[in-house]
Amino acid sequence: MLSVKFTWLEAAVATALVLAVAAAAALAVRRSGPPRLAGIAVFAREAGMLLGLFALWTYAGSKSEVSLAEAVRRAAWIWHAERDIGLPSEWALQRVFLPHPPLVEALNWYYAVLHFPVLIGCLVWLFARHRGEYWRVRTLVVLFTAVSLLVQFIPVAPPRLLPLDRMTDTGLAYGQSVYGPHTGIDADQLSAMPSIHVGWALLVALVVVTTARSRWRWLVLAYPVLTTLAVVVTANHFWLDGVAAAALLALAIGAQRAAGPVYRALAADVRAVPWPGPALVNTAGAAASGGRPDGGPAAAAGPARAAVQAHARAAAPARCAQRPASGGAGRPPIAAGRPSVPAAKPPVAAGRPPVAAGRPSVPAGKPSVSRGPASLHCPARRSPPGHAAPSREQDGR
Repeated sequence: MLSVKFTWLEAAVATALVLAVAAAAALAVRRSGPPRLAGIAVFAREAGMLLGLFALWTYAGSKSEVSLAEAVRRAAWIWHAERDIGLPSEWALQRVFLPHPPLVEALNWYYAVLHFPVLIGCLVWLFARHRGEYWRVRTLVVLFTAVSLLVQFIPVAPPRLLPLDRMTDTGLAYGQSVYGPHTGIDADQLSAMPSIHVGWALLVALVVVTTARSRWRWLVLAYPVLTTLAVVVTANHFWLDGVAAAALLALAIGAQRAAGPVYRALAADVRAVPWPGPALVNTAGAAASGGRPDGGPAAAAGPARAAVQAHARAAAPARCAQRPASGGAGRPPIAAGRPSVPAAKPPVAAGRPPVAAGRPSVPAGKPSVSRGPASLHCPARRSPPGHAAPSREQDGR
């Protein structure tokens, strides 16, 4: 039926190549590569993960060392257990379809090729349209498949290898078998329990129903029903194989939901861990603010205040060069007739020596003290030549 050979070793090599592409694209993005490489890196990483899952699946099936007799004995136990609990006979259902070869051939194709494309298509749809849901579903697929592979290390024969159930191997009868030396897939025939086909179909249906908003989304529930019908009619699985898959899927969903709060709590704890940078800043601030060891506001503000003051002093010459000098040409002249001292001021008391004309109120060369922030930037202004600032004795204070 399938002519392309794809063993677990080839799947592993393909996985390594795809993951190498993902790593190269991620490295190029970190080195300021094109933004589209980020999407290529993520897509290649996810594709490599799925390929690795397939390689693990085929490897687990091909490395069974238990004899066929033990696998058939377990299959016989399942057959009798189904009769004891009243499940319908797989043989009776197959007898309904065998007189219709086109239906049987369609179910053989369904079993052989549909489960992988549907699962991959669902993941691609989530990745493109519902990126937030994709990561959760991807993790669920990996978790469910990994648990199923662990169970499949206990070989169980499918119904078509059990003589007592009288079922027909439809794939072999119509030349559509995916097993055997001429089919091209290295898959183990003794991995019937649980049915990953049924488990993936249930997972896809659950994801589409809970994620999509179209009223037609409920039609996807037919997919796990048709999958169960196909695996039973083609004699590849028992009813209980599908039941076991549904139970493992429910277990995986429960484990993922239970681990969610724990994961978020761990992530919050990791984000709350202080980085070394702020600790060093607080230590330097404590030293600059008088050695406060508690890392309080004063300690943290020390470096910031010092940086602001240093920046202000560095920028002071440029600002002062743009500001016109006192008494220079750039300063607007005093209006004519305007007294330098208000007229209402009392006259200078008799007997007091007048202040010499042109004497500055501040000794030459000594900057005046300013109470505003300008003291950080520019030297204090001096009184213009020929104008004496009133002293404390002159203004009557």
